[in-house]
Order: sequence, then C-alpha cells, then structure tokens
Amino acid sequence: MTIEAFEGKSPDIHPQAWVSPHAYVSGDTVIGADSSVWPMAVVRGDVNYIRIGERTNIQDGAVLHVTHGGPFTRPDGLPLIVGNDVIIGHSAVLHACTIGNRCLIGMGAIILDGAIIEDDTIIAAGALVPPSKHLTSGFLWSGRPVTQSRALSDKELAYFTYSAAYYVELAKRTAASIASNT
Repeated sequence: MTIEAFEGKSPDIHPQAWVSPHAYVSGDTVIGADSSVWPMAVVRGDVNYIRIGERTNIQDGAVLHVTHGGPFTRPDGLPLIVGNDVIIGHSAVLHACTIGNRCLIGMGAIILDGAIIEDDTIIAAGALVPPSKHLTSGFLWSGRPVTQSRALSDKELAYFTYSAAYYVELAKRTAASIASNT
C-alpha cells in the first residue's frame, strides 16, 4: 500500500482498519476501526482533511478528494467527511462532500463539492450529485443530476448494517489471505 505524508500530515489509520496493498492514502486522513480501502482506491487528504468513520468500505477504483481554500471556494476550502457503515461502490468519486451514516454510494456515482448526503440514503449507480446539493434521508436518489426516486424499504434500510458487517469480515479474510501468500 502507499501511505504518504503531505506537508507534515500523515494518515491516521485505525489498527483494525484494512488498506489494500494496492491502494493510495495520503495527507490529513483518518480512517476508522473496521473500515476498508480496496485495490486502486485513492484517498487523498492533501489540501484539506478527510475523515472516514467505522465499518465503511471504499471499493476498488473509488476516488476520494478534497477542495483547497481560495477565492473561488470557501476561504478554508472543503473537507470530505464520510460516516459509519457506508458502502462506497466501485469507481465512485466523492469530492469535498459530507456523507452521513448508513449510506450506499453506487458504482460510478459522482458526488461534488459541498453536497450533503443525510443518513440512510442510497445514491444510485452512475448518479451525479451537483455541488452543494442536500439530499434528505430515507430515499433512493438517481439520475444525472440526481432526483429523489422513491422511499427506501425496510429491507434496503437493513442492508446497510448487513453490508457493512459483510465487508468488515471480507477485509479480514482478504488480509489473512494476503498474509498467507507472503
């Protein structure tokens, strides 16, 4: 894995988190307990900070980044904050946004600067969340740009906890498999 400091700030990865040997994590980034970062994912906390909660998985090829402060943004820029029990699908892009707890970000979804995704939300595969858009809890959001599609079912709401627990175990199995092959 590539773990790099940026301007004196190094990633703080919880000992119970797993980062693939083929992922990149840098800068002012905190990754919580039992979270996982899968191959080819990029988590770049260089010009602002990234905070990732517990039991969150960042799947293959996802890109997580932040925005610097300046005359065309806020003076202090925008961080990236991701809650607990979040599933970030393959090739998703999260840029300087806030993701609540128990969310599913579909494969290839793009969430832009200043967007706020409340708890218990699904962003459909391929969806585009525009800058500063605020998505309310309990719904499936889809489209480019996103629109509210429908309320989530009880089964979908239960899936968040199930999926987070599944990825905690899969990360442990993957780490053990890698260790046994060396």
